[in-house]
Amino acid sequence: MFDKSKNPVHVVGLRPGALTPPPGVEDILSRAQVLVAGRRLLDAAPRCCRPERAIPITGPLAPILDDIARERAAGRAVVVLADGDPLFFGLGKRLIEALGARFVVVHPNLCTLQMAAARVGLPWHDVRVVSLHGRSDFTPLFASLARFERIAVFTDPEHGPAVIAQALLERGVVDAQLLVLENLGTAGETVRRLRLEEAWDLPFSDLNLVLVERTAPPEIPLMLGIPDHYYFHEKNLITKLAVRATGLAMLGVMPDSVVWDLGAGCGSVAIEASHLAHEGRVFAVEREPRRAAMIRENVRRIGAWLVETVQGEMPESLVELPDPDRVFFGGGLGQDTRALAHACRRLKPGGRLVVHAILLDTLMRVKDYLHTHNWNFGITQLQASTADRLAGDMRLRAQNPVFVIWADKPAAPQPPLP
Repeated sequence: MFDKSKNPVHVVGLRPGALTPPPGVEDILSRAQVLVAGRRLLDAAPRCCRPERAIPITGPLAPILDDIARERAAGRAVVVLADGDPLFFGLGKRLIEALGARFVVVHPNLCTLQMAAARVGLPWHDVRVVSLHGRSDFTPLFASLARFERIAVFTDPEHGPAVIAQALLERGVVDAQLLVLENLGTAGETVRRLRLEEAWDLPFSDLNLVLVERTAPPEIPLMLGIPDHYYFHEKNLITKLAVRATGLAMLGVMPDSVVWDLGAGCGSVAIEASHLAHEGRVFAVEREPRRAAMIRENVRRIGAWLVETVQGEMPESLVELPDPDRVFFGGGLGQDTRALAHACRRLKPGGRLVVHAILLDTLMRVKDYLHTHNWNFGITQLQASTADRLAGDMRLRAQNPVFVIWADKPAAPQPPLP
């Protein structure tokens, strides 16, 4: 609960389009000595608001938050204007993190998503929301598309509907469309339903909200334990289901993990890891162009849009990737340890490495590397057999035995206690 005696900062949401404040804040606005807002909202400030100082939000927030804290500490009445509900993908969260909840009072208004849902008759509690406002990472959109039928996307002038359509098409998404709502709450309000190809090069108002809607479910549900024959693969180069399940269990993928699947083959491990790392990032790295194309097609058929396919030699193709929390080697180790060394160096402290090896030489090479670098590791030999029909009955057909090597990268040393 906020403490009124501590001179809290008031954050006032303005109704989208009309830019009117919610009822009951006239006195707060009239007493404001410092007004903080973006240029558009400063220009729309109510007439009763006559501050001694206006702070425009035109760049990084950190110095502005410091300025707000200084003004509040000096006893001045600070009011921040925001769009809609300041705690729904708005400035309210950052202010509370910077000042503390006791020193921030939020006065919410209708948010853009509420208005958009009302316009198209859509229950918005079923809509997943992501924001590209001030962000250039489309990963949350790809991850949401794998799990939800509708995603609302908050945009900015650099990341609008055309850029969203381009990003989806480049990832291979075809069974989706955009519902673009522009200038909500104004006389120029429009609603357009567009195919991704239509939206690629159309002009749009800077004030828009985009609803991405799936038009068809994926051919194959994204889950753990997808049958091997559902995947496109060549020459039996696939991590078999039983071995895949063991490898993923030992990998210990968390919701926010960054995962590298190296020597990905048909991408089965990366695809099922993306079901677990739904708030992280997953990269399937494969040298052969034909197999990389198969990964992309498997991603499309299964709707595992979070998986990013990287085609190239290792370790060169790994240089631009973000540092991983989890690394899986299904292949591609070769006769030297360059790829292994690069992956181990980039793996975050406390991260987990899992290697599947069929050849004894590969097993010994990995074991010697881990032992030399003093990593805690273990080895499991796994051999699975699958039922096969024979002479009107069934037999068990053995698969190749696989060595599963797991290793934990030592955590970063802690500073000594004072």
